[in-house]
Amino acid sequence: MNYLQAVTQKNEQRKIAELQNIISIGEKLKKDVRPDKKKLEILLERQNSEAIKQNSKPLNSVNIDTQNSIRSIETNDNKIIVKFNRNYSKNDITQISRKNGSNYEYTFNIVGKYKYLPTRLNIDNIDNISVNDNKDNIGIVISNKSNPKITYTIASRELVINIINNNATVSTDKKKSEDTNKADKNIPSALPPSISNQITNAPKSRNKTIVLDAGHGGDDVGAVGPNKRYEKVINLNVTKYLAAILKQRGYNVYLTRNSDFFIKVMDRTVLANEKNADLFMSIHTNAVPPEKANEIDGIETFFLSPARNERAKRVAALENKSDIREMSSSSKDVFLESLNRPRITASHKFAIDVQAGILQSTRSKYKDITDSGVREGPFWVLVGAQMPSILVELGYISHPVEGKRLYDKAYQQLLANGIANGVDSYFSKNP
Repeated sequence: MNYLQAVTQKNEQRKIAELQNIISIGEKLKKDVRPDKKKLEILLERQNSEAIKQNSKPLNSVNIDTQNSIRSIETNDNKIIVKFNRNYSKNDITQISRKNGSNYEYTFNIVGKYKYLPTRLNIDNIDNISVNDNKDNIGIVISNKSNPKITYTIASRELVINIINNNATVSTDKKKSEDTNKADKNIPSALPPSISNQITNAPKSRNKTIVLDAGHGGDDVGAVGPNKRYEKVINLNVTKYLAAILKQRGYNVYLTRNSDFFIKVMDRTVLANEKNADLFMSIHTNAVPPEKANEIDGIETFFLSPARNERAKRVAALENKSDIREMSSSSKDVFLESLNRPRITASHKFAIDVQAGILQSTRSKYKDITDSGVREGPFWVLVGAQMPSILVELGYISHPVEGKRLYDKAYQQLLANGIANGVDSYFSKNP
């Protein structure tokens, strides 16, 4: 994931560091890392060439410590990124929050040493970030007059601290308001009675943020069913209905697209990360070749993880084909083996609740709905998400009966209501 982010950001120095990490993990897993070594060689040659052109000053320099357990400490936008030379777990990191006078203070104590210790780090609209050497650990202290929203994720060799200052400046708040209006455009302000009547016991406000992604769009129509039924149309309609329901229930909702245009797969989680979303969901519709169209139907929900069966691999391949990644197959294998396990677990729970919600809603009218289950698969649209994330396959557009239903607005509303109920269920169990 980190290498993919570096590619997206065109950060050459970070790409080098991530490739070195991929090669190290790959060698331990006995993977073929020759393509990655060749790619690293090219990047290093390019970096040396650029350094010579710029009087030997390296680009985006980050001090790399290869001797101690902490490899590097840097900032990127609103994140503090700490990389390690060995595998770390939550037991190696202690987080303390407290009020220190008039300031809110968050401290991360990380076991280990780092020889290139920065005295402080800088993130816009945060008063002070200091880095201290405390004998057996390194302390990162974030101090601010207003209370920022701070979350963090721990992978085996990386700690990412996300810092959002909700009270930064008037101009920032104005931009958020503009972003909200832009994101909410074309979301129905009122729900059809068929949906509104199904919303029961929904709290007025939840203070949770959800980003919805309608799969495909524009020239990428997705799967195609009989009579030129396009997946992209179903995805967008259900996503809009879902957004309207969630907004009515008090959630903050953003859409990656609100009309018929295409977004690169690797860019679809950018909005979710920028908004510091609590959940990310990508909405899709499935399909099989014509010779199997009468045999396969059903609703299924996926979460990001190495695929364990051929069906999951097939569905993932279908959804991934519009995405071109600058990674070899060995790099992808290594990446999937090193996924953040707590986030996978949370995504799995989220997927179970959404799948159950959809089945209950759709079966209230159609008793023959097939439960194709909750599955894991390597869907690249979920790779960049820094929060629990799932991909919902609403059904098979290729199936003669299910495909026709998927184009029916009343059925789309049932699907949306079921997903929303699944979101409610997830937060009730995981507040």
